[in-house]
Amino acid sequence: MDRQKEFVLRTLEERDIRFVRLWFTDVLGYLKSVAIAPAELEGAFEEGIGFDGSSIEGFARVFESDTVARPDPSTFQVLPWTTSAGQHHSARMFCDITMPDGSPSWADSRHVLRRQLAKASDLGFSCYVHPEIEFFLLKAGPYDGSVPVPADNGGYFDQAVHDSAPNFRRHAIDALEQMGISVEFSHHEGAPGQQEIDLRYADALSMADNVMTFRYLVKEVALAEGVRASFMPKPFTEYAGSAMHTHMSLFEGETNAFHGPDDPLQLSDVAKSFIAGILEHASEISAVTNQWVNSYKRLVHGGEAPTAASWGAANRSALVRVPMYTPRKSASRRIEVRSPDS
Repeated sequence: MDRQKEFVLRTLEERDIRFVRLWFTDVLGYLKSVAIAPAELEGAFEEGIGFDGSSIEGFARVFESDTVARPDPSTFQVLPWTTSAGQHHSARMFCDITMPDGSPSWADSRHVLRRQLAKASDLGFSCYVHPEIEFFLLKAGPYDGSVPVPADNGGYFDQAVHDSAPNFRRHAIDALEQMGISVEFSHHEGAPGQQEIDLRYADALSMADNVMTFRYLVKEVALAEGVRASFMPKPFTEYAGSAMHTHMSLFEGETNAFHGPDDPLQLSDVAKSFIAGILEHASEISAVTNQWVNSYKRLVHGGEAPTAASWGAANRSALVRVPMYTPRKSASRRIEVRSPDS
């Protein structure tokens, strides 16, 4: 058994952790979970946990439904709260999804991402991602189909001390930091009840795990604060929707491959090719990043949401934006994809 697995098993015993949640994501982006006792984890490391893949959206057909979740010990984290009885902590790990013969499942989004990152690595590149995640805080109310109500009346960058937003963001960031997820910024967004928390740059696979953890933690913290968090793209007709503006860059070792000092926008040919690829495949990408009818109520003219496969410098209505805050700082040269839903 390798050291990371030994560390996980030792931590479970030392921290008196009673439940381990094994997480993975379906093709629609929903977080799935199975909880096991620590005594079962060593076996899960060796053999995985079998489940019915045909019951997970997009995973498998009934006649090929035997699927295995294999926990990745490198993703082990203790969740920053105790059980409802207030006595014991839980922990979580993300899983790789395989077939019974050990081959990767074609529907496993972590495998798909890892495969693409391996192709980039073969070309000498590492991919780094920094998302700006927007969401709404709503007043707690009955689940009876009534119209949701924003939890506050704040606006962009407002520092409101008379509502729940500042305390919520502070508590959410504390929980994220406890799980090793670094936060760069947080602030009130433009619509009433709308918040934004920006995660610090990380490699693409770690960031994918971080975003799923973020969504879970934010909803848990919101419930503890007496409000609800919604990542719905466009919950209110009269207000701006919620996006996950995603900043991306490629590095060759310690060098930012997107930086081109001789270009007017400080963009390298690699960066321009990267942008061209996104524009070329914008429709296919949208099937993943904007998969709901509600998504296209956000992607409309008149605001800061993109409506065409275009790019530009500083332009927040473009699909791909080139931020111009510090154009000559080589490490900061990046592109921002503005279409993904929150």
